[in-house]
Amino acid sequence: MSFSYLIALLVALAGMVMLDRRFRLFFWRDPRVAAIVLVAGIAFFLAWDVSGIGLGIFFRGETAFTTGWEVGRELPVEEVFFLALLCYLTMNLYAACSVFVRSRQARPAESVRSGEAGDR
Repeated sequence: MSFSYLIALLVALAGMVMLDRRFRLFFWRDPRVAAIVLVAGIAFFLAWDVSGIGLGIFFRGETAFTTGWEVGRELPVEEVFFLALLCYLTMNLYAACSVFVRSRQARPAESVRSGEAGDR
């Protein structure tokens, strides 16, 4: 039994939390909405996994890097943390891109004014 993969997922999640806190992207912008979105995302992907397991499409692979603990049949505990990381990363990226696009949309008015002066 090894905790390597679980520890790596927890370190990555801690990194997501630090980025979120530093740039106020997801939980630090609106914690209630963020929690709802994160839980909904994890629930959706867990349902997807359970469906795939039930159809015989997904299965737990044996590796030396995982704990061997299962939340359900063929559903390792690491999968829950991976899905949390996936959803958190997606929402942080979405929020960061939204901030970037808003800042770029605010700039054209300034550049148009400076461009007009150069055209004369």
